[in-house]
Parts: sequence; structure tokens; C-alpha cells
Amino acid sequence: MSTQPYRWMMTGVAQPMVKEPMEIGGLEPGEVLVAIAGCGVCHTDMDYYYNGVRTNHALPLALGHEISGRVQAAGAGAESWIGKAVIIPAVIPCGECDLCKRGKGTICRSQKMPGNDLQGGFATHVKVPALGLCPVDEARLKAAGLELAEVSVVADALTTPYQAAVQAGIGKGDLVIVIGCGGVGGYSVQVASAMGATVVALDLDPAKLEAVKASGASLGLNPKDFASTRDLKKEIGGFAKAQGLRSTEWVIMECSGSVPGQQTAFDLMVHGCTICVVGYTMNKAEFRLSNLMAFHARALGNWGCSPDLYPGALELVLSGKVNVKNFVECRPLDSINETFAAVHDHKLSRRAVLRPHT
Repeated sequence: MSTQPYRWMMTGVAQPMVKEPMEIGGLEPGEVLVAIAGCGVCHTDMDYYYNGVRTNHALPLALGHEISGRVQAAGAGAESWIGKAVIIPAVIPCGECDLCKRGKGTICRSQKMPGNDLQGGFATHVKVPALGLCPVDEARLKAAGLELAEVSVVADALTTPYQAAVQAGIGKGDLVIVIGCGGVGGYSVQVASAMGATVVALDLDPAKLEAVKASGASLGLNPKDFASTRDLKKEIGGFAKAQGLRSTEWVIMECSGSVPGQQTAFDLMVHGCTICVVGYTMNKAEFRLSNLMAFHARALGNWGCSPDLYPGALELVLSGKVNVKNFVECRPLDSINETFAAVHDHKLSRRAVLRPHT
């Protein structure tokens, strides 16, 4: 390697991250070394860094779990990955336990998450298990006008709502309501639209509503424009009727990760409804869960995304059904402290991707 590998380490809550040299060392069987092209800055990183959410790996720790790059070296059994462009799963199941063998890798008790259980992607290199790596067809990537760094966000911002949509069984003829249209919400709109649904987007930011209306939302509504959620629900119901859509079985994707957003999701419930909990918050909310019984509805949690779904999510990008390029902003990795502050202060309209090489 021509330059010394390095990573940016979190040493304490809201303390400036520190750039440190990285010793690569040897690779275990089944492990790969990935030279990082880009790593997205996620809401979860903000929670670790600013809100004191505990990481499983003790500090100091390099955060970052939305990673794309090229496999530079491999341990025994993983040599076939050398030289390949890849996206690293944000949550890597062990592949060996009973849960994994029964197709429930998202709740594998030995799963590993870069930037939480392992050193993460705000670095020049990262060592991860090869299990679940998603190969990237670079010819198709180039044809789509994308760089490898830009598809790093597939690892969480896209695959998380993609898995939620698959779980909910979204398809043609469905009405999907997306609450919170920044980050995963913006991709939720695109994914649901690509799957044939008619999408209603809800957000407090008019600029975000305009952005998603240009990329898949048939209707954008600001809840502040309505006296009550009941009025909002009536407006959506009228739209559904005008479009020839069902008044039942709506799919609601709560992506805001806020108590008001979660409350809105429950208040919009209709018979046969599916609520997808995609956003995350540490704050508590109160709901009458009996509404799920009364409406014969369901609420689905969504932790990460199973690696076997990554190729399907990436295909939406490479085929042009989901636009990534207009929703990311690449920045130098060495701007990490300034970039985290900008994300935290809501000064960026696109998802930041940090690149070690510019």
C-alpha cells in the first residue's frame, strides 16, 4: 500500500474524532480487507456520537456502517473476492446458527455491525467477514453514471426500506404512506413506487416533499397544513378514492424516527393496515395497541436487511428505478468532524458520503 492506512476514531460523546494510523495485521479465515470507496453518514451514527447510544465495541471506535469498496486481500476460503467491488452489509449475520439456517439472519445473536461491533467504515480500510458481501457490477455502475462511493448508501439507507417493503408485500394497487421523507424515507418512496404502489409522502419540510414528488410520490402533504390527523386521514382517503385505490390495507412506512411521526402512523391506521417501523428513536410514545386488534392490522419491525436481499435493492439502482445520485453528497473523509456537525445541525439536504480518496 502506497500510503499508511488510517481511520477516524470516536473517543467520547461529542468529542472531536481523532485520525489514527491503522495496522492491518493478518486476516482470519473467511475474512476480507476492503479498501473503502465511501461510507455514508447515518442517523444511527448521530445517535452514537451525539446522544450517547452505547456501541457494543468499547470506545475508541471508528463509526460507519454504510460501506462500499474493493476487496484488497482475503483470508483462507475468501480468496475469490479479491479485486471485486462490493457493498458490505450493515448487519452481518454469522450464517451458522439455528436462526441463520432458518432464514432469520436479521435476529442472529452473533451478528456483527461495522461501526458498532467492529471497527467501521470511516477509514481507508476495514476488515469484515466475507459472508453476505454484495458484488457490484462496475460496468453497469458506470453505465448508470454512478461511482462506487455513491452506492455505499445501499447498505442501509436503501436496503432497510427495501426489506420493509418486501416484508409488507408491497405491490401494484397498494396505497403506501411514507412518513418522514429524508434519508430512508426518500428511498422508501422510491422503492414503494418501483414496486408498483401509489405513494403519499408526509413531511414537515416543503423542500423534501418537492424532492420526493419528483422521484415517485404521487402526492405530498405537510401535516402542519391540517387541523388534525383526522383531517389528514380524510384527505388521504379522498385521494385514494379518486385514484381508484382501496380504502383498506394501506401500508404506512414510519421513517421519521420521531414520536409525532409514530403517533401519526397509528392515527392513520385503517382496516387491514400494515405499519412498517423503519425510523428509530430512543424516545417513548404511547399507543393504544388494541387498535391493531380492532383494525386487524399489523406492525412490523425492521432491523437492518438480510444480505440475500441486497442484490435486489442494488438492481433497483442499476436499472434506474431508484435514484441514488441526486440524494447523496460526497465529501472528503478528513472533513468528518465538520460533516458530522453539519448533519447534526440539519444543514445538509443530501446524505453525506465520506471518501478517503478524492
